[in-house]
Amino acid sequence: MSSAESDVQLQDFANIFSLKGKVAVVSGGSRGLGLHAASGLLQAGCSKVFITSRKAKACEEAVAALNALPNKEPGAKAYSVPADSSKVPEIERLVKEVEKHTDHVDILFANAGATWGSEFDKTDEKNGWDRVMDLNVKGVFFTIQKFAPLLAKKSSVADPSRVIVTGSVAGIGVGSIGEVGAYSYAASKAAVLHLARNLAIELGPRHILVNGIAPGFFMSKMAAVLMEKGGGEEALGKANPNGRVGKPEDIAAAVVFLSSRASGHVNGDTIILDGGKLLGSNRLEKL
Repeated sequence: MSSAESDVQLQDFANIFSLKGKVAVVSGGSRGLGLHAASGLLQAGCSKVFITSRKAKACEEAVAALNALPNKEPGAKAYSVPADSSKVPEIERLVKEVEKHTDHVDILFANAGATWGSEFDKTDEKNGWDRVMDLNVKGVFFTIQKFAPLLAKKSSVADPSRVIVTGSVAGIGVGSIGEVGAYSYAASKAAVLHLARNLAIELGPRHILVNGIAPGFFMSKMAAVLMEKGGGEEALGKANPNGRVGKPEDIAAAVVFLSSRASGHVNGDTIILDGGKLLGSNRLEKL
């Protein structure tokens, strides 16, 4: 075999994004970005996808919609496991519920999050700070910690398990200030992305890869008010170098990539999903 012939040989490249048979857990999965991702995980081949969020009804509705998808693998199923990811006992209960259906987890999308917007001088401790930090940072850490044994159960150098955390461009650049100041949200998203970098080094030797995503504006219930104050979806899209805001497929594809064999050498990284807005806002104009 010549050098060129050898160089073009790629291992099962046609299926490099396939998640066939994988087991996934998605926190904050009952709506928005988490539900987009859960849909992508199922359609990419996952056999089991566990959806968790605080509200049982929302979880059940999400699971019903996921199980109605026509292009899942035969026998693939979504499960509803309501839990409050800001509380460690609830996370421990979540793990036990998941263990009733599987002896391992391949993919953990730690996506549960909350925000709070108010003027700097009116930000209060309980709702404006503690609630956001407890869910966005503490909850993410302990969700990963409690699921680590299941994630390590079948992981290997050749087939590592994956953890993906949801950050935000607000945790990289400056987020919302003024009357809709989201100070705790921005701080929490900077913290969780750096937490992912630390855990990538801690868990890498256990064959668990940890990465983050940092979305910009995606239309969701949580972002709707802020997007409206920013001029609406169309105006915000025009402010992006690629001319639009995020779509559900953008989140789903990024999560599938980070969960698949395609990202087998990606660890401790952050994928920014904002169409170039963060870079464009920092460009140097000609004098």
